[in-house]
This record gives sequence, structure tokens and C-alpha cells, in this order.
Amino acid sequence: MMSDAVRAFLEEPRFAVLATIGADGMPHQSVMWYELRGNTIMMNTSEGRVKSANLRRDPRVSICVEDGYRYVTITGRAELVDDQEIAQADIAALAHRYHDPETAERQVAEFRRQKRITLHISIDRVSAHGF
Repeated sequence: MMSDAVRAFLEEPRFAVLATIGADGMPHQSVMWYELRGNTIMMNTSEGRVKSANLRRDPRVSICVEDGYRYVTITGRAELVDDQEIAQADIAALAHRYHDPETAERQVAEFRRQKRITLHISIDRVSAHGF
């Protein structure tokens, strides 16, 4: 499904563009933190965002992670996890993935004031370019 080179690329702390489907059928894109967990992508957002409303209506997604002309696109379906213990732990893990410990802890304190949602995204199809 995914080569070792593509897996290594996705394991680096890059940003992903998540595309969801709006109520009007138009795509909605967001730049997101993510973490590859086995054969799923974990993302996290706050309640009330357009993407969470879109995903509750239609779980289909597309993700693009790029480094110039080298990029990976993934299509799949999102499962939303509203459990706050899980969602808060996941956003904390993402903060530590992308920032130094001090900055991450400041962000985690801010995130604790929000209702968070974890997205578990299946990896149904992978297209890799430049590998």
C-alpha cells in the first residue's frame, strides 16, 4: 500500500492540506498538523470548525503532504472522536510533534480550554510523486 520511502516522508513533521466536502459540494481545504499512526492518519481540530461539520455530514477526505515536487496524496474516510480525554491527548501529541517542549506546553494549555475532536483517517488510496 505504502512504500518505506513514502512512510518515512509522512513520518517527518510536515504540514498536510486536508480537503473535505462542503454542503454545497465544493471542496474545503485546511492546513493541518497530522501524525501517521500505522495505517491511519490522525488529525485534530476544535469543535465548530467548518471541517468538522463537513465530516459529520460526509466523511470522505483527501490529504496532500508536499515537499516541492515530491508529494503524497491520500484519500480515505474520517472517523470523528469526540471523547475529550482522547482528543486532548492527541492534540498534545501533535503539539509536541511540531514544536519544542516549552512552546508545545503553552499550546497544550490553550487547547485544554477548547472542545477538541480527533480525526482518524483511513488510508484507502495513496498516490506518491517524486519518490
